[in-house]
Amino acid sequence: MKFKTVLRNFNSSLWGHHIPVPDEVAQVILADASRRVICTLNGRESIQCALMPDGQGGYFINVNKALRQKLNLKLGAEIQVELQKDDSQYGLPLPEELEALFEVDEEGSALFHQLTAGKQRSLIYLIGKPKRSDTRLQKAIVVLDYLKSTRGRLDFKELHQAFKDRKGT
Repeated sequence: MKFKTVLRNFNSSLWGHHIPVPDEVAQVILADASRRVICTLNGRESIQCALMPDGQGGYFINVNKALRQKLNLKLGAEIQVELQKDDSQYGLPLPEELEALFEVDEEGSALFHQLTAGKQRSLIYLIGKPKRSDTRLQKAIVVLDYLKSTRGRLDFKELHQAFKDRKGT
């Protein structure tokens, strides 16, 4: 589904730059109860994301600073948007380092897969963000070790402390 829209900003502490999604497009996407989409902007960059409710009956997609800079998008710029349903398992690309750990760490994998889809995506994002494979692998190890130590209970503040503790060793 293709449409044109403009880059806007909520100017709030919670949400910032975003693109509004026309109601008729949002209703088609939401027909099967999933908000996950693959969003292609100006035919150049695709991201896996979700339609977010704006609190007034409409929907939007967040556009982070890195993506705005990459596409040189300024506030008020017209953007060509293409949306398609995201039927992937996680809603984000699974880092190969985490996938490899799933194969050898059954307990860690089981605990990870017991988490909600949103928590899984958050962890995948944290693990997949670094550019270096070694760093992604170390983050994946810390995440699975942390989940095993807490029997699958996830507290992001504690997890970030676990990342810091691991760097100190």
